[in-house]
Amino acid sequence: MPIPPEPVLELELTTRTTGADGVVVLEFRDPSGADLPTWTPGAHIDLVLTPELTRQYSLCGDPADTGIWRVAVLREAMGRGGSQFVHDKLSEGDRVTVRGPRNHFELEPSPQYVFVAGGIGITPILTMAHAAENAGADWTLVYGGRSRGSMAFADALAENFGDRVVIHPEDEHGLIDLPGLLGDVRENTLVYCCGPAPLLDAVTGHCDSWPSGALRTERFAAKDLEEPVRAEGFEVELTLSGKTVTVAPEQSILQAVTAAGVQVLSSCEEGTCGTCETAVLGGTVDHRDSLLTADEQAEGDTMMICVSRASCPRLTLEL
Repeated sequence: MPIPPEPVLELELTTRTTGADGVVVLEFRDPSGADLPTWTPGAHIDLVLTPELTRQYSLCGDPADTGIWRVAVLREAMGRGGSQFVHDKLSEGDRVTVRGPRNHFELEPSPQYVFVAGGIGITPILTMAHAAENAGADWTLVYGGRSRGSMAFADALAENFGDRVVIHPEDEHGLIDLPGLLGDVRENTLVYCCGPAPLLDAVTGHCDSWPSGALRTERFAAKDLEEPVRAEGFEVELTLSGKTVTVAPEQSILQAVTAAGVQVLSSCEEGTCGTCETAVLGGTVDHRDSLLTADEQAEGDTMMICVSRASCPRLTLEL
């Protein structure tokens, strides 16, 4: 099934506020006043900051408000430069190219949820909590961070939802008690987690005994990659452009098709953003992304060509 093209918008940064220590909250509007594309909890957008610098941020506003897109950005001192650009260079009134929205962290219907957020990972979870409340679901949220002052939206969550939300600053309470939170398997319950890799790995371990598909995670950084299934190169047939390219062992599919003159939108190039998602029409995929669920990977009908490869001699892609 073809993957539809994403909207590309030129939006104005209309409001910039401080969300917490090291966190800035940005609100974007269409300069003409037009409605923005609809989105659902868990979605993110690309901010094209410079021709060479594109970064993804989760939408954390109200999906019903079609006039505003809101994101929150943590300054990452050891990051790759995107958050520093946002903090140091973007001002109210600036125009920014924005792509999306895109959602690989969709909130699925369930009578019960457990939400776990770490640091800036609260951004997609925030909208999920509101959606779960509006749907009448039974839910809890445990929100951890280094300190209370570093935790964006903590006061509003506690005020709006009371004891459904546990605010857990590490300097006050230590690490989140994941064995107590997730040790008992719960039927008809989905677990959503977003945050730093150690938290995601720990939550994943504690959910090993839960039913398949109960845990949904979103990573801001790529997971460590193992050796590819196929060490040799392989061919990729591109049905839309009528070309067949050879992907060398040291190349990504994205690099190979770009070198052949086929332009594909991409951003993170590490399998976390979904920008380069491509429909697979034939062959078997060695999925190496940090985005698709195990079930989605097993279906084999799309892949992230920046990191995923073929586990067979030939793939057929809709490019």
